[in-house]
Amino acid sequence: MGHLIEPHGGKLVNLYCPQDLADSLKKQSINYFSIDLTPRQLFDLELILNGGFSPLQGFMTQAEYESVVDKEVLPNGLCWPIPVYLDISEETAKNISLEQPIALRDMEGFLLAIITVSDIWQPDKLKEARQIYGTESTIHPSVEEMLDSDKTYCLGGKLIGLEQPVHYDYKMLRLNPVDSRAFFQRMGWRRIMAFDTYKPLHSAHKEMALLAARQNKVNIFMHPIVGLTHPGDIDHYARVRCFEAIMKTFPDDSVIFGLLPLAMRMAGPKEALWHAIIRKNYGCTHFMVSADHADPFASTGRDLFYASGAAQEYVAKHEDATGVKMVAFKKMVYLPNKVQYVPVDQCSEDEMQSLELSATELRRRLAFNLDIPTWFSPPEVVKVLKKAYPPRCRQGLTIFLTGLSGSGKSTIAKVLMSRFMQMGDRPVTLLDGDIVRRNLSSELGFSKRDRELNIIRIGFVASEITKNGGVAICAPIAAIAKSRLHNRLLIAKSGGYIEIHIATPLEVCEKRDRKGLYAKARAGMIKGFTGIDDPYEIPQNPELVIDTSDMSPDEAAEDILLYLKKEGYIT
Repeated sequence: MGHLIEPHGGKLVNLYCPQDLADSLKKQSINYFSIDLTPRQLFDLELILNGGFSPLQGFMTQAEYESVVDKEVLPNGLCWPIPVYLDISEETAKNISLEQPIALRDMEGFLLAIITVSDIWQPDKLKEARQIYGTESTIHPSVEEMLDSDKTYCLGGKLIGLEQPVHYDYKMLRLNPVDSRAFFQRMGWRRIMAFDTYKPLHSAHKEMALLAARQNKVNIFMHPIVGLTHPGDIDHYARVRCFEAIMKTFPDDSVIFGLLPLAMRMAGPKEALWHAIIRKNYGCTHFMVSADHADPFASTGRDLFYASGAAQEYVAKHEDATGVKMVAFKKMVYLPNKVQYVPVDQCSEDEMQSLELSATELRRRLAFNLDIPTWFSPPEVVKVLKKAYPPRCRQGLTIFLTGLSGSGKSTIAKVLMSRFMQMGDRPVTLLDGDIVRRNLSSELGFSKRDRELNIIRIGFVASEITKNGGVAICAPIAAIAKSRLHNRLLIAKSGGYIEIHIATPLEVCEKRDRKGLYAKARAGMIKGFTGIDDPYEIPQNPELVIDTSDMSPDEAAEDILLYLKKEGYIT
């Protein structure tokens, strides 16, 4: 394996062209074919253009992709563990030819760069899943997303940067590799340790970083990722506010704070190695790695996908190839008798009755408005967290009822609507399947694609209601698991999400048949009717399962309300 030397004669890649050339290319690009980039592609583009992904000079060609997937190096021998490609649909690929310049735009259509296509190719997604993520299982969220994508072609080619991606937030903190290296040089820092946690920064993290800095004789670059991180992570605004609050307690001139606009892949050990290389491009010599670094299930309460400590071992194994020293996160515990944090491996047996607070317990305390001890986190950080994570009884909430036609969803939803209106503490909106069809999706048919789109639209509206502190009660059939999962991931970022499977059997639903739809479907008058000639994908992990065969709508609603009370969503 080759060594990660400073690319291109010691200079970082910088693909932005001079302003006069950029202005000229913008005029020429009016007639170019355009691609609107996804969020992941936008973050990748930014780090290619500004040198964070040095030595890459564009999105990967097939040869580069295969070299990375097969051997973990670029064709020039430099260590690189994660493929970075511009994936497109087959329909888009039909409009593109080799050597064609393509305009790359953000989601609002703003022109950022031009790629000259040198390669149009198809990735081997199953092989990529095995080699990069270590599995073909769609239990891994990134593998599920990749294998489910309809983007089956890729464009490779060099980039010309015309404009930097637009960020309206934290502009002073968005240091590029040139900025950070210049700062280190001005300060006379020669040994710099990058520190990144996807969680809010607490006292244990601070003490861990300071201990590592003393032991390794380094200064600290606090460098959290503010791109795409773990599903369900606290939003980057709140995380940055936590960092800003605790940064004030660090010794002067020992630490700098910057943001990394990276789209994580949650690839565990390989991703940790990738993060180390990126930090090398930012000028760091050391990188702190946690035992569960870039694990998709870290902080979720589920078992880790990758073995604990595997990421640390992997980065350490490649130190010669990257030139980056791995520094392991050390678990810190608070000793009340000493009024200080110490590494757990330095505790005596008598001291093992120490204090610690897990991420799961922290979330529980926030959800139920319980005290968070000052030894765990400074009051300034706790204040930020409580603002970002109000108690569940003050959060927005989506109740998503799914089940066959005639199962009782709509009636239960109306009962719930009435009960929440009686409570009067949050605005409540009913998004019934038929109502949404008339008012939001009247132009859609009943193909699988149109039904998915209808559910996603319901999810978007519900997410906005939830984000603004309201209660959204949704009652569509929602037969397709993929669209339900999409809504869960979207809405859970903003508040509570409760999926309820109204599991009334088909024969009961068909007997009810108040609208005569089952009879028409049996007679062939309606095609693609859920439960008759089109499947209903049963929810695998709903919060509640209710069968209304021998239960009134009021009783079903009461079961739901009792669950919400137990979970703290209502008082």
